[in-house]
Amino acid sequence: MSNYRHTRQFAIRYSDSDFKDEVKLSALLSLVQEAACSSADELGFGYEALRPCGLGFLVVGTQCEFTAPVRLGETVTVETWPCPPRHAIFERDYRIKDAAGNELCALASRWCLFEFASGALRSEDALPAHKSDCYNPEKSLSVASWKIPKIADGGEEVYRMKVCGSHCDHYMHANNARYADFFSDCFTMDELSARRVKGFAITYLRQAKEGEELVFVRKDCGNGVFLAEARHEGEPIAQFMMRFEEETRG
Repeated sequence: MSNYRHTRQFAIRYSDSDFKDEVKLSALLSLVQEAACSSADELGFGYEALRPCGLGFLVVGTQCEFTAPVRLGETVTVETWPCPPRHAIFERDYRIKDAAGNELCALASRWCLFEFASGALRSEDALPAHKSDCYNPEKSLSVASWKIPKIADGGEEVYRMKVCGSHCDHYMHANNARYADFFSDCFTMDELSARRVKGFAITYLRQAKEGEELVFVRKDCGNGVFLAEARHEGEPIAQFMMRFEEETRG
């Protein structure tokens, strides 16, 4: 297997940061999305290579663990690589490091390859000519389970919103990174001020299209763990889990 890694540097801008001068989760997902896209372009299965074939990749799950906050003004390096595919599941991992090479966070993601015309999932065999020896088996973090528990007791409704055009990408649905903002808005600034994010996970069950109303509910599971769901017509279309620890700011 290959030791392939793709690296990109990003400066954490004011627009990437929250009220604590730390990177917003949506900005973090946007950075790794940019790195994933440029890596896929480099390897021959990027957006422009797949579009003429009627194919595209969709992220179906992301998990992240923080070692330290990613702060405003830092220049970070994102490392990414595709892991060996398994049938219709494609995995891609990431590490984000500061200028001194210290790891700030690690992410693992799952993707599916779909066919525009039929919506069917396809395997690696459907990809056009590409560097098939690029897959790196190394894992940036160990994922115990990709399944996020459902909120079985209904949960607490936090807010409602309508999906708008500004949320959508070239696949005509709400971009995966925007859900991090949607779910972050399930917490107040006071709640976020008192806690530090240790990790989070998002699972995407169905695409959200323009004009659809989403209802966001959450549940406090104790020990710093919260669950949240985005529901459309009563059914969850995306799930979220956040793990906090008490904030210790100087």
